[in-house]
Amino acid sequence: MTQGWSARDIPDQSGRTAVVTGANSGVGLLTARELARCGARVLLACRDERRGKEAADRIRYAVRGADVEFAALDLADLSSVREFAADYRADTLDLLINNAGVMALPYGRTADGFETQFGVNHLGHFALTGLLLPKLLAVEGARVVTVSSGLHALADVDMGDLNSERNYRRWIAYGRSKTANLLFVHELARRVAAAGGTLVAAAAHPGLASTNLHTAGARLEERRVAERVMGLANLVAQPASAGALPTLYAATAPGVRPDSFTGPRLLGWRGAPGPSWRADRTRDDVAGERLWVASEQLTGVTYPGL
Repeated sequence: MTQGWSARDIPDQSGRTAVVTGANSGVGLLTARELARCGARVLLACRDERRGKEAADRIRYAVRGADVEFAALDLADLSSVREFAADYRADTLDLLINNAGVMALPYGRTADGFETQFGVNHLGHFALTGLLLPKLLAVEGARVVTVSSGLHALADVDMGDLNSERNYRRWIAYGRSKTANLLFVHELARRVAAAGGTLVAAAAHPGLASTNLHTAGARLEERRVAERVMGLANLVAQPASAGALPTLYAATAPGVRPDSFTGPRLLGWRGAPGPSWRADRTRDDVAGERLWVASEQLTGVTYPGL
């Protein structure tokens, strides 16, 4: 891995199609923009239509001739996930970036009754990936990049309480969802290898990047002091454009290995992309299998051929 890898090193993406969830702002928007700049056709999969279409316009303004399009996707509603997958008409998909996420929200439930952070961050993306899997498997070397976080270290997945119904703590629930992201990548990579496939399932995280994710939970509850405190993180964070680099590396750089975890080099907080530390539990085959089976049962989505 090159020490100073940057967006200038992204290989030509002409002829490739990418889906980026949560592409209306922050790291997702900049990931989509750079893929479009390098020639990819990019679908901005976003919940908010107005913001999604504005993001597409911003990319077109920044990148002459950009081939970008908004597509409605609410990861907190499995019917929306199914509708998105059904509306995806192309025969193939080269790149799926599971970027969207929520962080440290007050306790809530998705349309299907799942705890919001687990439901959006993990189950929504699990269902989306499974529904799009035939399109991905039709492309030699297609990639699925799931955005986790260094804060997965906060907590392991509790298989006896996946919806955090006992003693809900917002940061613990967030950590569990991000651990689930890494276990999902591990198990998907393991299953692809066992099936002899070429799909690359990898993970990335942005480190400490300046986005609105830090303050969203406090703002939702109108906790003004907490919102200001969380906002201070953005004063020391690297720009969102730098936070997007690990995802872009995992999505496009040659030689990215299945089940790899890419993040900023400097203490996992900032800097050029590099291999990132991850808890040993996120490579546990038994835990990955258990979470996979539970996710299939909860979402009703299975993975054909895996």
